[in-house]
Amino acid sequence: MTRLLSGVALAAAVLVAILFLPFSGLRVIACLVAALAAYEYLGIVDFQRSGLEAVPVLTLVVLVCWLFADPSGQARLGAVGVLSLLLLGVGWAVFEVAWRRFAVARVRARLLAPLYLGMPLGMLAAVQMAGGRMATLLLVASVIVSDSAQYYSGRRFGRWPLAPKISPNKTIEGAIGGLVTGTFFMVAAGSYVFPGSGAALLALLGVAVVVLGICGDLFESRLKRAAGVKDSSALIPGHGGVLDRIDGLLFAVPVYYVYLLS
Repeated sequence: MTRLLSGVALAAAVLVAILFLPFSGLRVIACLVAALAAYEYLGIVDFQRSGLEAVPVLTLVVLVCWLFADPSGQARLGAVGVLSLLLLGVGWAVFEVAWRRFAVARVRARLLAPLYLGMPLGMLAAVQMAGGRMATLLLVASVIVSDSAQYYSGRRFGRWPLAPKISPNKTIEGAIGGLVTGTFFMVAAGSYVFPGSGAALLALLGVAVVVLGICGDLFESRLKRAAGVKDSSALIPGHGGVLDRIDGLLFAVPVYYVYLLS
């Protein structure tokens, strides 16, 4: 019951944010979610996220999310801005390795956070600015429909594990069920959201979104398995943490964003 109630409350909050918040508010929410997810990510890969340890990572994640949330801002950012961010990241890495004597693997994991979390969540806000509320809902709903179909198909027909060393409960049959259902939903609903797109193009987009969503889920599962934890946090009762809820979406957003702006 706790899982059901928190799931309904979470879905209602997401729906309200997408449908009623102005873009500025949605941009702030995206940055907040990025910061929470980054904090959980540090707890998985770094084990030290208290005090000043987390500040540089969270700051860079929020900065990247804020910049990527505005397509026109990205155009103005251009090569100079991208180079500046890269130089900032390199300088930060040199400081942590040379002066703070962090292991290279640890620094590499920390530097992944802006790319893994900040960029796609910023792009998600940019999707709404560029394509409207229905475009955002289509992406989020497609991922949810696919995830649900994977779960129920796996329970009913699952026999062969998809990635037994990473996520033993995921099956090939479940993945196929999610792929077929998610792609069908993208084609059916996408024909109303993007009336100028043909069924073949929407089907290709649906396949990409579902497959990348599965990859994102497996990626986070691998991180948690390596760290020996079940959930990224206990923030959402019955559902784990923020990162547990958006892991598939993080990988699916970039391809959808590219499709929308192409």
